[in-house]
Amino acid sequence: MKYQYISDFFIALAYFSIPLELIYFVKNAFIVLCGATHLINLWTVTPHSETLARVMTVAKVSTAFISCATALLLVHIIPELLSVKMRELLLKMKAEELDRLMRIIQVREEKERHFRILNQEVRASLDSHTIVTTAMIGLVNTLGLEECALWTPSPASSELHLSHTVCHHSMVGSAVPLNLPALDNVLSSNRATKIPHTSPLARIRPVPGRGRYVPPEVAAVKVHLPMLAGRRSYAVMVLMLPPDSAMKWRDHDLELVQVVADQVSAALAHAAVLEESMRVRDQLMEQNLALDLSRREAERAIGARNNFLAHRMVIETVLKSSSLMATLLHDALDTARLEDGNLLLEADVFNLPSLFREVIGLIKPIAAVKKLSVSLTLAPDLPPWAVGDSKRLTLIIMNLAGNAVKFTKEGYVSVAASVARTDSLKEARPPESFPRSGDGNFYLRVQVKDSGCGISPQELPHLFKKFAHSHTGAGRNSGGGGGLGLALCKRFVNLMGGQIWLESEGLRKGCTAVFVVKLGLCDNDNHPSFRKGSVAPPGRPPGGRRRHLPF
Repeated sequence: MKYQYISDFFIALAYFSIPLELIYFVKNAFIVLCGATHLINLWTVTPHSETLARVMTVAKVSTAFISCATALLLVHIIPELLSVKMRELLLKMKAEELDRLMRIIQVREEKERHFRILNQEVRASLDSHTIVTTAMIGLVNTLGLEECALWTPSPASSELHLSHTVCHHSMVGSAVPLNLPALDNVLSSNRATKIPHTSPLARIRPVPGRGRYVPPEVAAVKVHLPMLAGRRSYAVMVLMLPPDSAMKWRDHDLELVQVVADQVSAALAHAAVLEESMRVRDQLMEQNLALDLSRREAERAIGARNNFLAHRMVIETVLKSSSLMATLLHDALDTARLEDGNLLLEADVFNLPSLFREVIGLIKPIAAVKKLSVSLTLAPDLPPWAVGDSKRLTLIIMNLAGNAVKFTKEGYVSVAASVARTDSLKEARPPESFPRSGDGNFYLRVQVKDSGCGISPQELPHLFKKFAHSHTGAGRNSGGGGGLGLALCKRFVNLMGGQIWLESEGLRKGCTAVFVVKLGLCDNDNHPSFRKGSVAPPGRPPGGRRRHLPF
């Protein structure tokens, strides 16, 4: 009996727990009544009243009725239960599919992230070898490839040569012809395409321990290269999946490969431009170095030439100064002959402008030390060639110009030469003493002007006397020497049929020395000793000769 009580209790507990598991199952009426009948049985074991028996009877009748109704209703509910199960299975399948798609999306996003990083690394380099190597290694690591190879065209032949590999399963240097069908498909397409694994492009060496390797799927993509020999060229990148992998080439993967190939093409173009720029820069630098070396050599040559000319000018100046000094000494020793009237002038043909330039060249160094400006003015009507004693004429001009430089502390010294008119002579002379027109002579007028200390009017008439000195210390014969300079100049001028005089407005107002001499005209075409085609020394025309003229 005790065990019956325990059984009824657990049966009632089970029936009451079923509604918790089957919620909304026929509003729980059948299960609730079943549990109630078994619960009432707990009181019927012991002596009980008639009321309890009636209640028990009603409960069991109700349970029987509801049980029958439930059995009838289950006929309609069973299909619904089966459909729920099917929906559950479908939901599980959809969940699994969503999980799979989610994993694919995650893998795709991860690949895209790696490809973005790879593109940045490719664009960051400007070396063609680094660009290709970085792209191929990135593709192998991102896509899990067995091998990645690059076939490049040869300029000298119609073949593609294997130039780069990553895993070294292919032999570098292998060649394939350009007329392969698979190669035509790759080059004619604008996207990465699949090629047969039997293509020579996918040929690799067998891996030890694996046997003969047959890649499951192979893809290829063309890579634009910089123009070679003025025409467009392409390389082919071959990508091989591992043999033991279930991976397949998807459209998305091929698109990513095409993006990388485009980035490699752009980076190679930039690298080619940079390499060309660097080559041009190096060439320009070499040319600049060569030009700089040539410029330096030219500057050294010009400097050597200038030094040579400077030394030559110095030597010529020394020679001319020595010649003038010898002439001065000779004339000083021949003063006695000059007094007796036995001194003869030498007549030769000389270049008149060159004579003046030589004198200016002799006095310019001294004037430069004193910071004086020296100018030379030659009249347009001045004959280029003349006949006369060029040494004495040079001596006169040199003496007057030297005095002007000597007695001028600051300012200028100017020398002017022109053809003088007969009325420009200071002293009156008989008309028959002047040359007549057409007799082959002319008068040369030379003026030496300075801004020096000047001369007092009282001393002007005495300066052309021998051993005469200025009492004011500003005369042309003061400051050293024997006082023969102006006296000798006057005698030489007189011998040349001319006159000399000094002009000054007073002390510290400068001085002007003027002389007029007679020279002979020289017509080279009519000169008896002139021959066309002969070469003349500097300062003297062809055929020039010396002779003594007793003026």
